[in-house]
Order: sequence, then C-alpha cells, then structure tokens
Amino acid sequence: MSEPKLKSVLCSSPAGLHRMAYKEWGDPANTNVLVCVHGVTRVADDFDALARAMSDRYRVVCPDVVGRGRSGRLRDPALYVIPQYVADMVTLIARVTAGDEGVEWFGTSMGGLIGIALASLPGSPIRRMVLNDIGPVLDPVALGRIGDYIGQEIRFATFAEGAAYVRMVSTPFGPHSDAQWDKLARDVLVQQSDGQWALHYDLGLAQPFKAMTPQKVAQDEAQLWAAYDAIRCPTLLVRGEQSDLLSRATAEEMTRRGPKPALREIAGVGHAPTFLQPEQIAIAREFLTG
Repeated sequence: MSEPKLKSVLCSSPAGLHRMAYKEWGDPANTNVLVCVHGVTRVADDFDALARAMSDRYRVVCPDVVGRGRSGRLRDPALYVIPQYVADMVTLIARVTAGDEGVEWFGTSMGGLIGIALASLPGSPIRRMVLNDIGPVLDPVALGRIGDYIGQEIRFATFAEGAAYVRMVSTPFGPHSDAQWDKLARDVLVQQSDGQWALHYDLGLAQPFKAMTPQKVAQDEAQLWAAYDAIRCPTLLVRGEQSDLLSRATAEEMTRRGPKPALREIAGVGHAPTFLQPEQIAIAREFLTG
C-alpha cells in the first residue's frame, strides 16, 4: 500500500518567502503527476483516499495551500488571494515535474478556482482538470459569511468537542462513517501548547473576504468567467446535488462555455463532495485515466 512522503517547497510573495508543504504519493520517478488542491479551510490530507487510489497510475501531489496546515503563514494576510496561490502552484509544479510534462489537476472549491486561473494561462501545465463543486459565480453574501466564519478564533477544551464542531459545520459533505468524520476532524484540528484544540489555519485568511465589496465581487466574477472561457483542456465538473455554492443553473451554463465539461452530480451531497467514498473516487479515476 502506498504511503506518502511529506515535503515542502520554497515560494515567494511580495511580502517575502514562505514554505508550502505537500504530500507526495506514489513512485517519485513517475512523470505522470496529479495535483490535488483543497478548499479554503481544509488541508492536503483531505485527498488521502483519492491519492492512495490513484497512486498506481500517478505521482499524486497534495499541497497545504499557504496559511493552512503544515505550510507557512504569509506576513501580509491581504495576499491570501488566488493570484498568490497560482504563483505558489507554478513553483510546486516546477519542483515536481521535469519542466515539459504537464499535470492533471483536481481542485475542490478554492482548489478549483486556483485551477481555473492556472488553466486559463497561455502555456498552462494543466492537461486535464476536475472541478469539484465550484464555478465562476461568486455570491457576496456567501463570501461575507465565509469571512466571518474563518476569522473567528475558536478553541476547544477537548478533541471530541472540536470533532463535533467540524462534523456540524461539514454536514453538507454528505453521509460519512464515524471513522471518516473522525479523520476529517483530525486533519484540521491541532493541539495548542495549553492543551486546547484549534483549527489549523491562519485567521488572517479572513481578511480578503472581509475586504470584499459588491463592486469587487462583480469584477472578480467577470475575471473568473473570462478565465474559464479561456480554458481548453478536457474538464470534468462535479456538483453536489444539494450544493449552495455551485447552483445547477451555473453548472449548466459552465457546460456550454469554456472547456464545455461533462457534468456529474452526486446525490445526497452539498458543498462539497469529499471523494472519500469509492463511488466518488471512481468518477475521478474514470475521467483522469480515460
């Protein structure tokens, strides 16, 4: 059974240098690379099941996006935005490829937005892409709610309390076993020096969300649609049937524009499918290896 190696790469921002940690699964000599990028407050460990299943065909690289998990924190929290994340991913891809080979991309939520931005660029290294429950439409109310949520410093006296909280806020992920919920919690909870437990990300992630105005949201959405329309690589769009972040209308519009992806909906799931379940993993595998 494949087990990952923990590595890191040095990246830069206008505020200085930072380390981005990543997990690497599979044969380190394999030139077929699959990059999996998580949602806004999640971590690389989200992809353990998918990466293990795909490591027979790919070297699977799963970063902790800067500000999360094992990665460093940015000195200027205003830089927790898509352009900085794209720059970091270009650095990562340069590290894990020989230069000319492209990569496959699996992006959940924020990871999908990073993928859209990167795949739209001339000479993009992305050869094939899965967008997991994300599109170019931004909801100002939802963005404000995300900013309020991730900006709260929440501490838990015990791991069990923290795990209950993670399970509560992650209910839209859909049905999971108790063991799976436990892992989803362990991946994002870290014990502090005082014995309490906290979510493993920089509270500064909230700053760009709180700085959003309706005008800025409209401008960013227009830029995202323009980027999406420029994508030419084969793309699969996955939507949680009950998703409140990617509406069915937006998903259907996406199938008519840009890369014109096939659309797969996952019943009984909101935002976002975790791809822990075998039937979900099979969807990704069929598309990526097809």
